[in-house]
Amino acid sequence: MIDSSAVSSPEPARIPRPAEVDLQVSVGTVHLKNPILAASGTFGYGVEFADIVDLNRLGGLVVKGLSIQPMNGAPAPRICEAASGMVNAIGLQNIGVRQFVAEKLPLLRRYDTAIVANVFGHTISEYVEVIRVLEDTEGLAAYELNISCPNVERGGIEYSTDPASTSAVVASTRSASKRPLWVKLSPNVGTIGLTAKASECEGADALVIANTYPALCIDTHNRRSRLGSTTGGLSGAAIKPITVRLVYEAAKAIKIPILGLGGIENPVDVAEYLLAGATAVEVGTAHFVDPRASERLVDGLEMWCRKENIFEISSLRGSLQT
Repeated sequence: MIDSSAVSSPEPARIPRPAEVDLQVSVGTVHLKNPILAASGTFGYGVEFADIVDLNRLGGLVVKGLSIQPMNGAPAPRICEAASGMVNAIGLQNIGVRQFVAEKLPLLRRYDTAIVANVFGHTISEYVEVIRVLEDTEGLAAYELNISCPNVERGGIEYSTDPASTSAVVASTRSASKRPLWVKLSPNVGTIGLTAKASECEGADALVIANTYPALCIDTHNRRSRLGSTTGGLSGAAIKPITVRLVYEAAKAIKIPILGLGGIENPVDVAEYLLAGATAVEVGTAHFVDPRASERLVDGLEMWCRKENIFEISSLRGSLQT
């Protein structure tokens, strides 16, 4: 008779735990828990999405552009659907920087995510004044300088299409700011490396590439534009390959970090931007289809990394093989 007490039970098979995926990145001195940020102009001031999006899951969010005085924006209609994207002419409508500080920023401080203030003006002094108001506050990780605005002091030329104008506005805002300064470039240039280098030389901490592309949608029935302001900016999936190239070209010209922006809808889109040289990305038009697009991308990116055996997302940056 076998003594059952002397027979040891086999140990249960151990199921290996999946390796952790490190999604953390640093844009200069700004540490992000993951490389996914909600882009300015597509996510309101952030707090409007708090009931449907876990803001703490995001790497960060960039608020609507802030001007020194409130702005009503462009006439309606403001949005027109286009093939693989949309054309918009919101006209930088916003509540003004002081109302933002009084009403929105206190609510945003509750969340464990990087809050970035998008800043714009039509004169250099307006840019500086907005930043000076924000400098007296707490809760912001960085400023995103929207330089795709017309410089009224130089006949309406955009700050971002002329390297000299780019240098002037970046230098002035840099001297007014203690926080990191991210400069959002326009794609409407012959060689983006020139404005990228001009921004870097004047103290930009990072670049955001890029803003929307000029576009026109026509209603052939009434022979009018589909937008109240006639022309607008094209965004969405249609622009991604063009903007990925801009990121690649800029990354060869500068050493500061780049945030890629344009047509990001899934983890593969994120990976393309990182391979081209971006450190992080901003998600914009996808929010009009799915308000939770940024949050879902965080989970999707982690799953994609596991599938591809990538355990540090930062290892992708600039690793495009040519």
